[in-house]
Amino acid sequence: MQGPTSERKRAEVQPTDEELLDGARRGDDSAFRQLVERYEGRVAATVIGMLGNTEEAEDAGQETFIRFYRSLDRFRGESSIATYLTRIAINQSLDAIKRRQRWTKRFVSRDEEEVMLTQPVHDAGEEIDARERAELVRTAIQTLKADHRSVVVLRMIEGYSTRETAEILGLPVGTVTSRLSRALDKLEAVLDPLVGEA
Repeated sequence: MQGPTSERKRAEVQPTDEELLDGARRGDDSAFRQLVERYEGRVAATVIGMLGNTEEAEDAGQETFIRFYRSLDRFRGESSIATYLTRIAINQSLDAIKRRQRWTKRFVSRDEEEVMLTQPVHDAGEEIDARERAELVRTAIQTLKADHRSVVVLRMIEGYSTRETAEILGLPVGTVTSRLSRALDKLEAVLDPLVGEA
C-alpha cells in the first residue's frame, strides 16, 4: 500500500510543462501525449461551454491539439500553455459557430432555432436539482452571440480574470466588462422563465 510519502515522490518526478514542451519539440510523442492529458479537461470545458456537448465540440477539441502540435516551434511561452490552448480552443469554437450560423441561415429559421427556449421546462414552484440547473445554464449560454458567449465561458466557467479574458480574446478590458454585463442580462432574461420560481 502506498502512503503519502510515495505520492509525494511521484508528484516530485512529474515533468514540468517546459520539459514536456522541449520533449515534444524533439519529436517525443510521449511528451506531447502527457501535455494533451494534462490540458484536455480545460480544453474540453472551453469547447463544450462554447458549443454544447456536441460533435462540433469534440472536433474543435481535437483540432485545438492538432494546431497546438503544428505550432510547437512557434510557441515562445509569452503566455502559459493553458492560456495558449484556451485561445486556440476559443478560436476553433468561434469558427464552428460561424459554420453553424451559415448552415442555420440556409435551412432553419430563427424562430425554429429558439423554440426549445421559449417554453418553461418546469412548472413554477417545482424544484430543480443542481444538475438540471447546470444543464439549463449551459443551454442558455448557447443562445448568446458568439462574442458574448466567449466572454462568459472564459470568465464564468473557466475562471479567468477579466484581464486574462481580455488578453486571450485580444480585446480591451472595458469591452470584456461590457460584453459580460450584457451577456449576464441576457442569461437572466432567458433563465428566469425557464426555472419558474424554483
